[in-house]
Amino acid sequence: MSLVFDTSFAPRYGEAVDIAPKVQRITVNNPSPFTFHGTNSYLVGHDTLALIDPGPLDDAHHAALIRAIAGRPVSHIFVSHTHRDHSPLAARLRDELGAVVVAEGPHRPARPLHVGEVNLLDASGDTDFVPDLAASDGSVIEGDGWALRSIHTPGHTANHMVFALEEIGVLFSADHVMAWATSIVAPPDGAMSDYMRSLDLLLHRQDRIYFPGHGGPVTKPKTFVRGLKAHRKMRERAIVERVREGDRTIPAMVGVIYRETDPRLHGAAGLSVLAHLEDLVARGVVHTDGNPAIDGVYW
Repeated sequence: MSLVFDTSFAPRYGEAVDIAPKVQRITVNNPSPFTFHGTNSYLVGHDTLALIDPGPLDDAHHAALIRAIAGRPVSHIFVSHTHRDHSPLAARLRDELGAVVVAEGPHRPARPLHVGEVNLLDASGDTDFVPDLAASDGSVIEGDGWALRSIHTPGHTANHMVFALEEIGVLFSADHVMAWATSIVAPPDGAMSDYMRSLDLLLHRQDRIYFPGHGGPVTKPKTFVRGLKAHRKMRERAIVERVREGDRTIPAMVGVIYRETDPRLHGAAGLSVLAHLEDLVARGVVHTDGNPAIDGVYW
């Protein structure tokens, strides 16, 4: 199944954009190869609001959110995961608005660090974040005219959650599923086996549209998620083929598999290959001397 990305998106920085009944999007002006045009924050409700993914410590975005809130009460701040483009502004807004911060839990790796391993993603993790309320998988929090279900979708990070506004068939898919690109799955923050299980979890749901953490909506969720699964399986086959062809290091595999990818993303691509190799080694498809590592040798 082919995977077709949609890169058409107008961020309209500083504006609150109506995208669904009782849903507005405000996009941070923090574009990059990893964030696309920027991080999306969402306001849900009319009189008393929920805020989803407040974003980074950015004064202009903070001001845009305060303008959009327009003096209305904000009862809850939902945080999908603890990367620094999504969660740090939560603490400031909690103090200002008196809202309850909801998330799966603090930042943590998907697995323990191996002996001698350094977490290359430490700089991207919001290790200071602590939620007021740790949401369990499937739990529902109700507000004034809205109800959001929390769904644990580890893979991109261990604590990644998506939030469903089931009344209108909307899923706020954060960085788990995005229309413009595949999600980065990079050990030790994330795990490919977790990511694939989380995709399967979404396939059993009946959401009609996804609003992601970056870029525009996913308008045909089931078709797109099946495409994501097929894409990951294709990458897995490519990695196994490179091992069979004699590649023994991740940089060698990246140079071939991602030769048409922006070189600025080759570091992330290497971590994605590592995520696949961890899964392949766990399943006995590929063997390695010791634990899989970014500088490991495979056969």
